[in-house]
Amino acid sequence: MRIGIDAGGTFTDFVVLQDDGRIATFKIRSSPESPAAVILEGIRRAGEADEVVHGSTVATNALLERKGARTALVTTKGFEDLLVIGRQNRPELYNLTPRVPAPLVAPDDCLGVDERLAHDGSVLRALLRAECRRIVRELERRKVQAVAISLLHSYENAAHEKMLAEALESSGLYVSISHQVSPEFREYERTSTTVINSYVGPLMQSYLAEVERGCPHKLFVMQSNGGLLTAGEASRHAVRTVLSGPAGGIAGASHLAALAGFARSITFDMGGTSTDVSLAERPFRLSSDTLLDGFPVRVPMLAIHTVGAGGGSIARADEGGRLRVGPESAGARPGPACYGIGEDATVTDAHVVLGRIAADQFLGGEMRIDPARAQSAVGRLAKAMGVSLEAAAAGIIRVVNSNMEHAIRVVSVERGEDPRNLPLVAFGGCCGLHACDLEEALGIATVLVPRDAGVLSAFGMLLADRRRDYSAGALGASDIEKRFRELEQRAARDLPGARITRTADLRYCG
Repeated sequence: MRIGIDAGGTFTDFVVLQDDGRIATFKIRSSPESPAAVILEGIRRAGEADEVVHGSTVATNALLERKGARTALVTTKGFEDLLVIGRQNRPELYNLTPRVPAPLVAPDDCLGVDERLAHDGSVLRALLRAECRRIVRELERRKVQAVAISLLHSYENAAHEKMLAEALESSGLYVSISHQVSPEFREYERTSTTVINSYVGPLMQSYLAEVERGCPHKLFVMQSNGGLLTAGEASRHAVRTVLSGPAGGIAGASHLAALAGFARSITFDMGGTSTDVSLAERPFRLSSDTLLDGFPVRVPMLAIHTVGAGGGSIARADEGGRLRVGPESAGARPGPACYGIGEDATVTDAHVVLGRIAADQFLGGEMRIDPARAQSAVGRLAKAMGVSLEAAAAGIIRVVNSNMEHAIRVVSVERGEDPRNLPLVAFGGCCGLHACDLEEALGIATVLVPRDAGVLSAFGMLLADRRRDYSAGALGASDIEKRFRELEQRAARDLPGARITRTADLRYCG
């Protein structure tokens, strides 16, 4: 028996797959304060099992909410400002006051090391043991919790990074090394990825340790590329889990589409806090360059576009009286007003006001909702906008639908794909309330809604295999075969008997 678990912002979903093929499903209200406790409660409720496959939002939330560990960056002397300088790209070309996300590492915690490698890995300035000891003392003085080591050209020669890591072995710090996290050229992207791994790693490590202590079964973690990691691997490579839950949804949705005869589909996963959309096909389409909240992540991930539009998305009137919905969410606590605690009007409250969710049907009757509180919350918004209760509720639905319609266009029309030629696979707790509106707006001919749509991400995790991605940079064609052999040798040691697939990202000569 296997248990699939998807920890969402509002509910945590459980799918129990029996060895005779029978499936049982249930949901438990999420607890942002103690997510591990909810996971362990669900595992106990599910009963005996051989394996647990878990999609975690711990790394994602730590990054988005800026609640990660205090992290230091150790880099080559002269490159301490790399995270601030970045690429100088302007994603909002005509915005005169763009919001630039603050770096995850404070400038004072970026330390330069007196060493230097050339582009081919040859040593221009050797790293001395005394310099390693100086860095260790400096990190101890700053009382950081984690450190990211990213030295210039270390993807060609990792010797200096290994020396620093060995010097930090007894420090008790969580250490990420760029040649292990993202051993490819482009200093900014490699350093950003390594920093994110250290920033979210300590939280992921302590969380998984707590789950493992209380879980009597073998524990796997879904990673962002659609495959599984062991809990130990996920602790060391936390950056590979930042799209853990949505990846399970794509695995489940593409499987469902294939059963219905569709090789490609648009997946639409609307949960309590966000909506994740993707153009799904087998084999999965992976992206090696992803932006998460403005930070580049250079590890293979499924191409997923996320917007802050979910059942718990909060509706409000802005300074000009215009209706806005999201990206802020009521989450699991306090949750939508109809759950009995919250005060803000949400998308779920709008559906309750319009009679689309009955008080006794929520979670199959396990959880009763309060229509009066929903009407009160939406009523306050309606009064502020000078419209009727029903008009305010309908407006909330129209606005959130518009946000999700735009997200689907991003993964289809903006990539040269016509959504009218693809089925929409709708899942997540709120999908059935919005799928047909989106179908009509986009001209989509087919909508697939699975029977257990609310827990499809957890089911998809049970379909995943163990998977590891290994990468290396090659400066010329003569280098490629050698690098492939080195990577395959590492893969054979880590996953004996695994099927190995070669892929390459190429650029034009010069």
